[in-house]
Amino acid sequence: MTNMDIEQYKITQEPFYEPQGNEVALYEAAYAARLPVMIKGPTGCGKSRFIEYMAWKLGKPLITVACNEDMTASDLVGRYLLDANGTRWLDGPLTVAARIGAICYLDEIVEARQDTTVVIHPLTDHRRQLPLDKKGELVDAHPDFQLVISYNPGYQSLMKDLKQSTKQRFSGMEFDYPETRTEVTIVAKETGLDEDTAGKLVKVAHTARNLKGHGLDEGISTRLLVYAANLMANGIAPTDACRMALVRPITDDADIRSTLDHAIDAVFA
Repeated sequence: MTNMDIEQYKITQEPFYEPQGNEVALYEAAYAARLPVMIKGPTGCGKSRFIEYMAWKLGKPLITVACNEDMTASDLVGRYLLDANGTRWLDGPLTVAARIGAICYLDEIVEARQDTTVVIHPLTDHRRQLPLDKKGELVDAHPDFQLVISYNPGYQSLMKDLKQSTKQRFSGMEFDYPETRTEVTIVAKETGLDEDTAGKLVKVAHTARNLKGHGLDEGISTRLLVYAANLMANGIAPTDACRMALVRPITDDADIRSTLDHAIDAVFA
């Protein structure tokens, strides 16, 4: 792969990220030691943005894979394809990352089948190798390669969880929704919304988060707050923007929706 091909995976503009603690220093230390990293946290709390920011800060290419239940090992490592000249091998994203020294980010890893995730094991210990059984090749990971996975512990179940044999190959970082002041700053800087209105959005989010486990599986994420702010920036009334971006996506329960709608009316009255 040429330098030009590698450059396509580089993040050229700084992603906006507001640190919540010492997570930047922790990740830099993990990368310096080339430790695989597991990032846990609720939906929309900034996990993916953090990895994008760190890839930019470190100047490393980033290859992101959105995991799903239909993903096979071949989707990760590669497969033979038919073309006019017969067959040719096409590397999967994990193999490409291992070859070029990219950060490979497997987003929502628990969505993938357990028989698929085991292919990452040889890359996460002292071997740092990826066997391509179908091709008969053993890929030694580039010195700059790092593997990062993420998932939402709130969705863990017996059917959707990582094996201990996988978990204990990673260092771990835990994310949550930002504290109030930081979240207001994030929404305001991300969207250009004034901080007073951003504070009202965060107040609505806290109301919903308090309902988690009492009718809601998940609270309103920081991502959804940004959606609401963007709607408001495009001329939508605050109450309508909140209903569209904050309430309707997260629940179909009439009572919960009514509770949140009343909270929105009270906050933006």
